[in-house]
Amino acid sequence: MDGAWVALALTLKVAGWATALNLLLGVGIGFLMARCRFPGRDVLDAALTLPMVMPPTVLGYYLLVVIGSHGILGAWLLQHFGIRLIFTWQAAVIAATLVAFPLVFKAARAAFEGVDPQLEDAARTLGIGEVAVFFRVSLPLAWRGILAGLLLSFARALGEFGATLMVAGSIVGKTQTLSIAVYEAVQAGQDDTANFLVAVTSITCLAVLLSAGRLVPGRVAARA
Repeated sequence: MDGAWVALALTLKVAGWATALNLLLGVGIGFLMARCRFPGRDVLDAALTLPMVMPPTVLGYYLLVVIGSHGILGAWLLQHFGIRLIFTWQAAVIAATLVAFPLVFKAARAAFEGVDPQLEDAARTLGIGEVAVFFRVSLPLAWRGILAGLLLSFARALGEFGATLMVAGSIVGKTQTLSIAVYEAVQAGQDDTANFLVAVTSITCLAVLLSAGRLVPGRVAARA
């Protein structure tokens, strides 16, 4: 059962880093997509949302092409810096970030689109710069939707399996996350370990979903 706790700790670490990265990427790109109009905007939006519907194993293959030892980025990092991403916990973070990104991006974009532009314009007339407008007006008004997306992203990262298995493998104590540990336990006939891991994952995800549901702006408004 000790291995189960190790897998849980690693999963929380991977999901935490993936959520932090998606906070930066999802919020930044979501804001730009909500405020900017340009040719091909709908195509870009569809491409950014693609990881939500694409099979995880296909995403894993794309990641291998990019960060694998012979991949576009992976080969360059290995040759010039001696950094090998494949079969590391960092690769698991990259996989979880990619898979969960649309949940933050779509939530952030919707939240920013719900902010009244007149409030931002009013702040600009007072001489406030664009960065200050974002942090003092736009972000505070959109934080509920963004936080809900982050919680959903965290839950999705906790359960990521296919892409993680392809780029990080199943190395006990190093890259074996909860979902992979469940698969390995079932394959080995370790029902007690599998039941424990499933229970921990289910309870954690349920708690996150309940928290995210309470933050949805529409529900909050309906209760008011």
